[in-house]
Amino acid sequence: MGIIYVVRHGQAAFGTEHYDRLTEIGFTQARLLGAYLGRRNIRFDAVFTGTLRRQIETARGIFEGHGGLASPLLQETFPGLDEYKPEAVILAHTGSVPVPALAAVKRDPIVVREHFRVLREALLAWAEERTKPEGMPLWRAFQDAAVAAVVEARQRFPEGNVLIVSSGGPIAAIVAAALNAPPAAAVDLNLRIRNSSLTEFVATPRRHHLVSYNAVPHLDANPDPTLVTYA
Repeated sequence: MGIIYVVRHGQAAFGTEHYDRLTEIGFTQARLLGAYLGRRNIRFDAVFTGTLRRQIETARGIFEGHGGLASPLLQETFPGLDEYKPEAVILAHTGSVPVPALAAVKRDPIVVREHFRVLREALLAWAEERTKPEGMPLWRAFQDAAVAAVVEARQRFPEGNVLIVSSGGPIAAIVAAALNAPPAAAVDLNLRIRNSSLTEFVATPRRHHLVSYNAVPHLDANPDPTLVTYA
């Protein structure tokens, strides 16, 4: 059997004009995860990421923290691992374009809470195909594209280890598909995924099974509580 390690990117610059990049906390999270995997002597046959900067930077941080990953390691990008477009999802549901508030830059808890309340409602409407966000596929096609990366990993490396670095939406879609859970469950899973968290599957060429979800063993023993983030 092979093992597929699915990681959500580290903390990105939420509430700024350039969200698609890691913060210093995000880089720290990624390096700590890499160090944790290195201590467990876990090596990878391949690394899959989406095309987003924050995903690629997270993979780089994991490599830096690990210290034992060879540079010729096979690395591939899969657009199906990219995140959905939250602005398009919200616009399709509410009819208005969300404007990032200055308070969100400071991670004001009230602003952030309201943002994610609206986002949850909008995601549910998309997942239940009550809306069709502009420039985005239907929910089922989005889910299928994310799962396809896992299928590719298990078929090409049936006895190996594959690291997949993605985002909350695709990871939730992958987990929900593995559990035969409804779209509403995928939305709830999405909004609970922590930055740099680790989700594991055991795999054969024909199937993959969920072993763990949303774990942060690399942060559990760290005395700095600010390293555990969701956005």
